[in-house]
Amino acid sequence: MTNILYGVNGEGAGHSTRAREVITHLQHGGHKVLVASFDRGLQNLRDFDITEIFGFRFSFINNRVRYRRTVVKNLATMPQAVRSVKRLNDLVRDRDIELVITDFEPLTCQVGRRNRLPVIAIDNQHCLTNTDVTYPRKYRRDAAAAKLVTRFMTPRADAYLTTSFFSAKVKRTKTFLFPPILRRQILEAQPQEGDRVLVYVTSPAPSLSKLLASVRASFTAYGFNKEGRQGNVHFKKPSLDGFLADLVNAKAIIANAGFSLVTEALQLGKPYLAVPVKYQFEQIFNAYWVDKMGYGAYWDDLSREKVESFLYNLPMFREKLTTYPRQGNGALFAKLDELIGQVTHAK
Repeated sequence: MTNILYGVNGEGAGHSTRAREVITHLQHGGHKVLVASFDRGLQNLRDFDITEIFGFRFSFINNRVRYRRTVVKNLATMPQAVRSVKRLNDLVRDRDIELVITDFEPLTCQVGRRNRLPVIAIDNQHCLTNTDVTYPRKYRRDAAAAKLVTRFMTPRADAYLTTSFFSAKVKRTKTFLFPPILRRQILEAQPQEGDRVLVYVTSPAPSLSKLLASVRASFTAYGFNKEGRQGNVHFKKPSLDGFLADLVNAKAIIANAGFSLVTEALQLGKPYLAVPVKYQFEQIFNAYWVDKMGYGAYWDDLSREKVESFLYNLPMFREKLTTYPRQGNGALFAKLDELIGQVTHAK
């Protein structure tokens, strides 16, 4: 049994979704896990032993990350970060913490290094920095900034367990590449090919709503801040269970390109039309690889012709998705168990 401090980035739901699966695995293995998170992570993992910490947040203007403003904004809240570090240091001592695991959460990584504890990073972000990957040349500056932030968040970890939905050559030591971590509901789902296309946006998009109405297809749409049927579009308000059911039974997906939704859709064999949030390089990167692997299409902006072209090519995308490797979480969990065993043996 190992006493583990698990830091989870609280921005968005993807970090806490995969952390839940890892924490549950660790607990089944007899380990004691103390979780540290903020915002969505704090909400989504509240049924575990959890403590609230300061959260490093990015600053956005017009849906674009502004790195100078991000630095200034977070420097202004440094007293909160300092208090969180002190609290975590006290918990490391009081709980006899032996290992730190971090899902893109910098404070727990810092505390682990200060206390000379082994640190394991589990995330998808380090695929960009620790593996040999390609992306459109026009986004080189955005990629450079994203790499800088990634290296800043969890530096000098003892191991990086990095996830990706495509194969890549690892180029840094102590890095291990695995399939995406998926929640149990997705792994156990029995997908069906329904007659409705699932649409998801992170913020209301009136222009997209109008565009969908012009396409000869049926849509179920989330994120538009309205509810009810309007012509060929059924708008729905947020619902975890409802969205999961619609995802499992969707004909295809049209959505932003967050890692969690992309990988869940691919696992279920759903062709994906990716429309990344503008200037968010991680989404651009995901969308580019969905298109490159032939699992769907990627456009910066949509039109009726582009949506209809995507729908026309669904048989081709489905055929390609039959080759998508569906391996579950077992390989990553086995490597994590091995690393924890090494920590225990070295005590």
